[in-house]
Amino acid sequence: MRRLKTEPKVVGAKQTLKYLEKDMVLALYLAKDAEKRVTDPILELAKQKNIEVMFVDSMKLLGDACSIEVKTAVAGIIKKEV
Repeated sequence: MRRLKTEPKVVGAKQTLKYLEKDMVLALYLAKDAEKRVTDPILELAKQKNIEVMFVDSMKLLGDACSIEVKTAVAGIIKKEV
C-alpha cells in the first residue's frame, strides 16, 4: 500500500472504473468492508484485464493510505501521463 502514497493514483469507485475502462490502471486496491455492489463490477473488470488486485482490511485504512480524510472502497495506481 506504500505505492498509494508515492505513485499517481485514482481514488473512488467511479473514477477508478473510468481509468480501468481506459486501460490506465496498473494495480487495484479494494476495501474488504466495502459494499459488494460497488466493488464487484470493478473487481470483475480488473480480472478481465489481468490487473493485480490487493485487498485492504477496511475503507478507513484505504482512505488513510491514499492520504485522504474520508473512507474509500477503491483506489488504483495509474499509469503516469506523458
